[in-house]
Amino acid sequence: MLEIVLRAAANPDRIAFRSESGTTTYEQLLQRSASLAAALLGDASDLGEERIAFLVRGGEDYAALQWGIWRAGGVAVPLNRGAAMGEFLHVLRTAGVIRVVADQPGAALLEACAAAGALITTFDGLQGGAIAASLPEVDAGRRAMIVFTSGTTSKPKGSVATHANIVAMMSGMEQAWGWRAEDCIPLFLPLHHVHGIVNVLGCALWVGACVEAFEGFRQEQVLRRVEEGAYSVFMAVPTIYVKLIKALEDLPEAQRAAVCAAFGRMRLMVSGSAALPVTVHQRWEELTGQRLLERYGMTEIGMALSNPLVGERRSGSVGLPMPGVSIRLVDEAGKEIASEDAPGEIQVRGPAVFLEYWNNPDATAASFTADGWFRTGDVAIRERGYYRIMGRQSVDIIKSGGYKLSALEIEGVLLEHPQIAECAVLGIPDQTWGEVVSAVVVVREHGVLDEPGLRAWCEKQMSTYKQPRRFLFVPGLPRNAMGKVVKPGLRALFQA
Repeated sequence: MLEIVLRAAANPDRIAFRSESGTTTYEQLLQRSASLAAALLGDASDLGEERIAFLVRGGEDYAALQWGIWRAGGVAVPLNRGAAMGEFLHVLRTAGVIRVVADQPGAALLEACAAAGALITTFDGLQGGAIAASLPEVDAGRRAMIVFTSGTTSKPKGSVATHANIVAMMSGMEQAWGWRAEDCIPLFLPLHHVHGIVNVLGCALWVGACVEAFEGFRQEQVLRRVEEGAYSVFMAVPTIYVKLIKALEDLPEAQRAAVCAAFGRMRLMVSGSAALPVTVHQRWEELTGQRLLERYGMTEIGMALSNPLVGERRSGSVGLPMPGVSIRLVDEAGKEIASEDAPGEIQVRGPAVFLEYWNNPDATAASFTADGWFRTGDVAIRERGYYRIMGRQSVDIIKSGGYKLSALEIEGVLLEHPQIAECAVLGIPDQTWGEVVSAVVVVREHGVLDEPGLRAWCEKQMSTYKQPRRFLFVPGLPRNAMGKVVKPGLRALFQA
């Protein structure tokens, strides 16, 4: 029997899901998933790793169906409710899906999927059946889930995780972040990405904790529940923390103090899926007293690096390797980097690393080194033992004047400007420099900013940085060399 099912069976009376309409115990979740497994099986004894795509509301329904697919021997393929029809079809065709399970809103979105040869089954139509007398034995090495990548460098690929991979992800986070049965967490993240599927939903159910699910991020509802002391763990992306900061700042003073104090009492608050600007990290700590835990992971590997639960959490850093995870940095020549302060590609090895890209052996082979390390395509630097992400090799590393610049680092600096609300930094081809650094910035409401003013501010910032490699990660680069590369290429394009 699957280990997550065995764990749930050991906590039958604990609350798995809680909402305004009531609660669901682990025993009820097991019964629903067993009934759904029987309905999916029909007359078959084992789905034999049939890929079943599904689109149902987050929370109890999602978990029951996901477990039902697994317990029937199938492979779960979660779909994105916000995807365009072409994206749906790409997922279904790539994964070879012949059955899609959807709730009523999802079924309406998927009507045209018949073009891909997929049979649409309504979620309601699967429910209410008898529990099978027996379900297949599903080995941990079998395929469990296909999650499609973001497609930053090509069309999204189907990353295949086995049951053993998923267990390794969840057990690593349980150990690193102190997950326990007494925890309760809100779930508002998308459930077609590992962040929501595994980090929040999977980990909570793995330890017997409680989940409160929302259909997307419902800020007022979430803040009300936070003030009521409903949660001990909170996980979100940087954008949500930015929205929450604004919401907190707009609250009446007494209510702001109460909500901030409630955030401060939480056991753990995590930020991930994108770089957290230092200014956001600092402002959140000022408001709530919570020092956010930043971590690094991706679809293919789960979580690989994390700031510690107990110990120093450095803003702008993603910390140290997770339990069971091996990390190395490799230069462009393929040589492992042993020293600190030198950038290299992050390569990962461990039991959480995915099995393959579905039906794409060439991409799978290209993603691993000859000695079995997964090539992430992300560049990082190690500083006093902790890792800091510079960005994707393909899009975030700007090569200018013979130096490597991190677009993420420059964005982080620009966001310190009091008039800049958002920004994006990119490299523009240039005959002299190779690439020049260009910034697209969004000025704050009622803010005033012009190019000469921004250039002057950048020059002042660079002259006062205590860390000479804030922009350039080149060992031994003298402080006064920074401006020679960055400033001539900085051209700000303003967007109202």
